[in-house]
Amino acid sequence: MTVILRTVGEVRAWRGALPAGRKVGFVPTMGALHAGHISLMALAKSRAAVTIASIFVNPLQFGPNEDLAKYPRPIEKDLALLEAAGVDALFLPEVADLYPEGASTFVVEESVSGPMCGAARPGHFRGVTTVVLKLFNIVQPDLAVFGQKDAQQCAVIERMVRDLVIPIEIVRGPIVREPDGLALSSRNVYLSPEDRAAAPLIHTSLQAVKAAFDAGQHDAGALAAIGRAVLGQDPRFTVQYWDVRDPKSLAVIDNVGRGGALLAVAAYLGTTRLIDNIVVS
Repeated sequence: MTVILRTVGEVRAWRGALPAGRKVGFVPTMGALHAGHISLMALAKSRAAVTIASIFVNPLQFGPNEDLAKYPRPIEKDLALLEAAGVDALFLPEVADLYPEGASTFVVEESVSGPMCGAARPGHFRGVTTVVLKLFNIVQPDLAVFGQKDAQQCAVIERMVRDLVIPIEIVRGPIVREPDGLALSSRNVYLSPEDRAAAPLIHTSLQAVKAAFDAGQHDAGALAAIGRAVLGQDPRFTVQYWDVRDPKSLAVIDNVGRGGALLAVAAYLGTTRLIDNIVVS
């Protein structure tokens, strides 16, 4: 039975009542759960004795022209999935619980949050780091699980945890895909049937670049050009970025060396923004 906790006080009381020494795993989400999220829950359960998830559509990480109002919120379906996954508790706060009136304190990471999605969505990662730190302070987990699909988010949170000396282990869960390669995302429901049929081209572009890398092409600019060319085959895609970067610092690299590289893409298909990535080494 998944216990639903709706206030900060309820979470702290639940956390305080756990037996000493029991490892707590935490999976923060924005809801609209799918198999990718459930894989993160399973990973948390494999690493901790107690698991807690959160569902909170965080207004601070949405830009003024983004999809906050229409972001899917199928809470009954989400609760059923969490129950089936054996998650012990769910934190389901309201906006006022995390952002009291007049809130004026924010968390800003100033390096790995800058390029890619950070450049395309100004202020997005300030919203992510602020809410994640609040959730960490409330839940006090021993480890937290995030999905590799949001590779830059993972890097930003790992940097925040390191820099602020937060005693929480960050675990990355692998990307879960549809059979045709499309990375699972809550925003996939926005795709029209025609756009859904075209969407796997993003993964195809990543695979084409990986094949070129495996064949010996290590020039980052040439690799990125291959990825953009593949997506350019369908004019419905508007590429926001197709980058080859250092997998930890997200810095621009000229050549893929022994540290490998993150191949990352963000593109609009119709009005839906899709992201995906793979790591080569």
